[in-house]
Amino acid sequence: MTRYLLTRLGQALVIVILVTLITFLILHVLPGGAARAILGKEATLEQIAAFNHEMGYDRPLWEQYALYLQRLVHGDLGYSFQLNQSVAEAIAQRLPKTMVMSLASTVLAVVVAVPLGVVQAVRRNRWPDYTINALSLLAYATPIFFMGLMMIILFSQVWAVLPPEAPQGFTLGEVLADPAGLVLPVVTLAILTVAVYSRYIRSSMVDNLNENYVRTARSKGLSEGRVIVGHTLRNGLFPVITLLGMYLPALFSGALVVERLFNYPGMGLLFWQAALKRDYPILLGVTLLISVATVLGALVADVLYAAVDPRVRLKAGRS
Repeated sequence: MTRYLLTRLGQALVIVILVTLITFLILHVLPGGAARAILGKEATLEQIAAFNHEMGYDRPLWEQYALYLQRLVHGDLGYSFQLNQSVAEAIAQRLPKTMVMSLASTVLAVVVAVPLGVVQAVRRNRWPDYTINALSLLAYATPIFFMGLMMIILFSQVWAVLPPEAPQGFTLGEVLADPAGLVLPVVTLAILTVAVYSRYIRSSMVDNLNENYVRTARSKGLSEGRVIVGHTLRNGLFPVITLLGMYLPALFSGALVVERLFNYPGMGLLFWQAALKRDYPILLGVTLLISVATVLGALVADVLYAAVDPRVRLKAGRS
């Protein structure tokens, strides 16, 4: 088990280093260099030279990369001249808001997807399975911006029960003070996740229902509900644990569209505005943060999977 965890930790560390290297190189292959991208097309050669000297861009690449890593270790992701603040500060102001929305949508998606997946598995190849599967495919195929627009039209115009715009505020407390405004963004972001999770749970549950331990449990006289919930569902959730860790990029891409659509002041809207303004420090800082979070999420998923699945522990012990 220890060897398994050390191997996964080593792999995660290598991937994080590669991510930082790729992010560093992206900044240096921008048209005209980093200085031209940040200062703009009207910057003079003297201004570019002074900027490169101040930022250390005139040093050898290996030395720049070493300084880049040193700044990252101290939490320095760069400086946004468009916002006139550090990238870390800009992200810190918006990250909690995105985390609240993403966490709420993930919890909602899991709460809805688990019963749907169980029903599909138990009633497989029957009308409940076909109906839920068709709705899942429809939700998965629908662009998230179209889904959000339909939610706004239905619940803010046809039935005016929810506000069309997400809560506005500088702090997280100001955003949470308007919970009704969070409903549409959270539900919109959760719909796609429900479609993905329910299909994974159905597939995993179907595989487990054919295992010998299920037949043994039934032969002992256990009720069908206890067999499904107490035995099959517990093992059927193993793939979902891994999926949660690997789903961060898709979750952020969905949050980017949802935050722009509902004008939600989170990291997705920050990234969108930075792309329009060509604010490369913000773009690279957010990309690096999401990439590292994805690697760490996958690592946590591997650890949790190994902790709950005896087959992984046995394989790790043999190796």
